[in-house]
Amino acid sequence: MAQESGFPAMVNDRLLRAARGEEVDQVPVWVMRQAGRYLPEFREVRAKHDFFTMCQTPSLSCQVTLQPLNRFPLDAAIIFSDILVIPQALGMEVEMRPGEGPVFPSPLRGPDDLSRLAPPGDACTKLQYVFDALTLTRKELKGKATLIGFSGAPWTIMAYMIEGKGSKTMSNAKGWLYRHAEASHRLLKIITEATIHYLVGQVKAGAQVLQVFESHAEHLGPQLFRDFALPYLKQICDQVKERVKQLGLPDIPMIVFPKGGHYTLKDLASLKYEVIGIDWTVDPILARELVGPNKVLQGNLDPCALYGDKKSIDTAVKEMVQKFGRHRYIANLGHGMYPDMDPDHLAAFVQAVQKYSKD
Repeated sequence: MAQESGFPAMVNDRLLRAARGEEVDQVPVWVMRQAGRYLPEFREVRAKHDFFTMCQTPSLSCQVTLQPLNRFPLDAAIIFSDILVIPQALGMEVEMRPGEGPVFPSPLRGPDDLSRLAPPGDACTKLQYVFDALTLTRKELKGKATLIGFSGAPWTIMAYMIEGKGSKTMSNAKGWLYRHAEASHRLLKIITEATIHYLVGQVKAGAQVLQVFESHAEHLGPQLFRDFALPYLKQICDQVKERVKQLGLPDIPMIVFPKGGHYTLKDLASLKYEVIGIDWTVDPILARELVGPNKVLQGNLDPCALYGDKKSIDTAVKEMVQKFGRHRYIANLGHGMYPDMDPDHLAAFVQAVQKYSKD
């Protein structure tokens, strides 16, 4: 508890309470990639700085994390960072190339390449900038919203480390699962250990909720997911919660978001994550049946709905809130904001959530 005493009192803990399954006056709302290129003020900062420089400079990370909250009445800030800081901390080079996204100049080609990786226990020494950004942001938020920290899930990180960039099939990474099962588990264990240290460090630094992004769930099927993803997601949740408890800090609500992973929901409901995020391909009513009454659901408007006019956004949000219900629910998009979206249309989304979800 001592760590919490250094931060401003919470003025708006709506999302934090909803993530714990408590009753709230209205459905909390935030969106993935809410700090991003769709905001002109973000583009202004980005024009002066390299992407990873922004991640690695606490004052810049804090500045852009807060930008959407200065515009919209959101219930959470998510720290501006990237899931690929873990491979960087393990000694791999990652570049953010215009028009291409993240690229690894020297991806892992075979099991022998695992010897290139730094010890996972040392990863946090290279990620102090994230912790510093979290602490600064938590103070600057002044209790007006919950602060979310995050990481990528081990399979998602592994896929990037092997593919070397985004892929429509993830066939190189999936090839490892079939050809090099033992080495795949070794790699997943390294990523898992580094991630546990990293997430605990984020809680110590001031994160109040954690989200684990399984962004490449869509490339696995039920059996591969159970073999190569689920055990590591379980280990992360169990060990982060245990270590946070040992530190005497408040229990940390955790969100898992399996993008494209409609087939994973029943399995994920057996884990200790309080919140399960769903994308727009999953009907909220079916998701509730699959996860049961005790989990909190998060999602799931199709991001492209924000290209519609404000009236159509209002209608879509009304239907979404009706399907999820107002309790054990956090409103979000089914994935992140796109760079060409109109900020006014995000404002319409947030306004509609608040309009249709008040008790």
